[in-house]
Amino acid sequence: MIVCVAVVGHQNNPLYIQSFTEADDALKLHHIVHCSLDVVDERVNNPKKSGPTLNETFLGMLYPTENYKVYGYLTNTKVKFILVTTDLDVRDADVRNFFRRFHAAYVDAVSNPFHVPGKKITSTIFAERVSNIVKSFGLSSTG
Repeated sequence: MIVCVAVVGHQNNPLYIQSFTEADDALKLHHIVHCSLDVVDERVNNPKKSGPTLNETFLGMLYPTENYKVYGYLTNTKVKFILVTTDLDVRDADVRNFFRRFHAAYVDAVSNPFHVPGKKITSTIFAERVSNIVKSFGLSSTG
């Protein structure tokens, strides 16, 4: 089950963070997202030979915690997508598909002529699309 998704700008400024749990966990999830940015920067600035290539946007699992797994995705414009899930046996193909759909929703949201680049995403349509993508991820991972 996806518990949090985030969009972080190229200067590590939060553009969109949505948690799908109780309010008590929201602060903890924001902290997990913030900590994952260090892992993203480390992977981008110091790529391993066996790791993903520089043109690979899917960063894979960034790190596991006791209760969560954190996945990352980096766009060509250095915008980072973070996914926090409670599922311990998530397939990479499902996560890649989630990020592909999430990226398409993000592109549609920032293509709005009234959106100011670098500012928080406040579109309710984007929030609804993200919610639908999260719900469909939960259904596809159980089947």
